Amino acid sequence: MSLYAGIDAGTQSLKVVVYDPATKQAVACASEALALDSRDDGSREQEPSAWADAMRTCFGRIDAAVRRRIVALSVSGQQHGFVALDADGNVLAPAKLWCDTSTAAECGQIMDAVGGPGACITSAGNPILAGYTASKLPWTRKHRPEAYARLASILLPHDYLNYILTGRRFCEHGDASGTGWLDVRKREWSPAMLEATDPRRDLGECLPTLVAADALFAIDPAEAAALGVPETVRVAAGGGDNMMAAWGTGAVSAGRLVMSLGTSGTLFAYSDTPVVSDAGEWAAFCSSSGGWLPLICTMNCTVATEAVARLAGFSTRDGDAHIAATIPGADGLTLLPFFNGERTPNLPHARASWHGMDVANTTPAHMYRAAMEGATFSLKYGFDAFVRAGMAFEGIVLTGGGANSAQWRQLVADVFGLPVQVPWQVEGAAFGAALQALWAVRRAAGEGVTPASVCAEHVGMDPARAARPDRRNGDAYAAAYQRFLHYLDAVRADAAASSSIEPAPARIAA
Repeated sequence: MSLYAGIDAGTQSLKVVVYDPATKQAVACASEALALDSRDDGSREQEPSAWADAMRTCFGRIDAAVRRRIVALSVSGQQHGFVALDADGNVLAPAKLWCDTSTAAECGQIMDAVGGPGACITSAGNPILAGYTASKLPWTRKHRPEAYARLASILLPHDYLNYILTGRRFCEHGDASGTGWLDVRKREWSPAMLEATDPRRDLGECLPTLVAADALFAIDPAEAAALGVPETVRVAAGGGDNMMAAWGTGAVSAGRLVMSLGTSGTLFAYSDTPVVSDAGEWAAFCSSSGGWLPLICTMNCTVATEAVARLAGFSTRDGDAHIAATIPGADGLTLLPFFNGERTPNLPHARASWHGMDVANTTPAHMYRAAMEGATFSLKYGFDAFVRAGMAFEGIVLTGGGANSAQWRQLVADVFGLPVQVPWQVEGAAFGAALQALWAVRRAAGEGVTPASVCAEHVGMDPARAARPDRRNGDAYAAAYQRFLHYLDAVRADAAASSSIEPAPARIAA
């Protein structure tokens, strides 16, 4: 009779999934849209209170009898966000998000203070890239001095919801590794990176306690009442949305490559040991299951398809028909989909641009296809870094909203030349959070279960949504991808010429 809830606080919405492990079914789902404050300087911000309000709204939409059966829950949250609290736990300013590129200059300043990107990688495993949490602190010191003066605690978005749920400030290693402050090899905060970020104070005093992936906490009775769940509910550690998607897709043991097609695009795979790129070609993150999660992130995935659909005057629900009406390569039309700037490749100030336009290929269908292809090519660019490092994969597991598109599933199979599978549970991050809570409760009860055994029991693939590569399409996409790289090289050269910062080597993914 026990149920487990997963909460996923994303950029565009907050979702709640309630899972029944006995029937292996999601018995309830709810979602609430979230507003995003975007400004021309690259700022992308949200009010943390909106996440808490959305969480309570979602639980309120779930049948009371279902809520009473929940025994544990876990939170998945968008990574890299910066939530500043005062000594009393009050939010001091809007949260700057993962897709915020206004702090790009601060990234360089932090890395310079350590001795450059290579020194950052030596100290902690990762350079400081656009959107990472670390860069948001010196930005806050400069632009919000009153908030900085009162700053007592720094939390990530998922940490903040855990704080609302439990009254305690803690962080697990997966989400912590996306701050730029965690030494991913030692799984502890890096003194060198903290001092480089803010030499004026002991920044470590502002950071939450690091906890194990199977940690459990008591829910605050007042919050339990607000959600309509029992006061006996336990709150698991949770993690970043990519780390929870790893749970929801079974990427908690080696060999499985996962691609998430959400607001951002990600590629990741589990490892039992740290996987650090000396050139910073991927994010060397920890997992939220006790291991590590090398990850490629692009900042523009469904952002691109939604923006182009809106421009063309149709809904993305109708997007597959437009893809079907066009051919691979969009008749020469290419979109560099950098609407939010970009992390892979590392072009935080870049903007989206069309290339190869002519009178025949500027139809709404061509433009939509070019957007979907551009978002996919950005992920292929990152995937190439994995391949150069000797990683090999037999297939791809898709998650995120884009995985609901049959045309996108086939496009991924053709571009990457690998078979594609999609789990039955499409809300990978929320479902993964529920599985982590289930694992933690079973561990606390003395069962010797592993993340891999839990996922083997509960993560299944939907054969109706599988896709296999078509060689003919693959050849056409290979040519289109080369055009994408050609235009990308031109944009990189232009960015380098207009910047005093030494550019990264060509075709190196961040």
